[in-house]
Amino acid sequence: MAPLALGCIWIGGAAFAGLIALIAAGLSYEWLGLCRRRASPLAVLLYAVLPLAVVLTALGEDIAVLVLLAVATAIGRGLSPSRPLGLGIPYLGLGAVALVWLRQPSGSGGVNVIVLLLVVWASDIGAYLAGRAIGGPRLAPAVSPGKTWSGAVGGLFAAAAVGAAASAILRHGPISWRPVMFAVLIGIISQAGDLFESQLKRHFGVKDSGTMIPGHGGLLDRLDALLTAVPAAALLALILGRGVVLWK
Repeated sequence: MAPLALGCIWIGGAAFAGLIALIAAGLSYEWLGLCRRRASPLAVLLYAVLPLAVVLTALGEDIAVLVLLAVATAIGRGLSPSRPLGLGIPYLGLGAVALVWLRQPSGSGGVNVIVLLLVVWASDIGAYLAGRAIGGPRLAPAVSPGKTWSGAVGGLFAAAAVGAAASAILRHGPISWRPVMFAVLIGIISQAGDLFESQLKRHFGVKDSGTMIPGHGGLLDRLDALLTAVPAAALLALILGRGVVLWK
């Protein structure tokens, strides 16, 4: 999946937005399955909002997208108070539209998204390797028994290393501490996203979110960290000014 994703990020525009719209549709399918609402025409229609929101974001309709997601969330909450049908709209939707929004500036979008992915991947891989090598106390045994504090720290070191490397390459000079701190922040948020998805699976009583990726579970199992990291990166880009390269 990585070459396809990186290729679409590099091309940008309709190719990238189309890929994210397809992913949003796949995530919607998984979420409806978790909520046991795939047979409900109204729920299916409600979650058609997610790929639509991605397309509207690509067209620059940012305010309309936020209103659409807010209304869909409220309707979802009304349809299923006991099962978090409405929670999936902001949880999946904000990550999808933020990714398209972050990619849009021609001068910085591609770099910001690619380095963001590398930071999230490094955090995940670093946490796994450090946790396996060092072990120690569990991070959240009631939610995800396999995760350790040593793994969490190792993941943050790996994320920081990617941030430092990106700064050195993009600045063509001394490393700036800003991207390193951004990378650590993204690493923390991505790990929190991983734990959040683990808690969701416990709530739904399932081992995997789906079966779309043989041997790996569902799309949500692979994208849980990214779904929380992307809105944070988009917020940083909004605060610093759209078009700024976050990692210099």
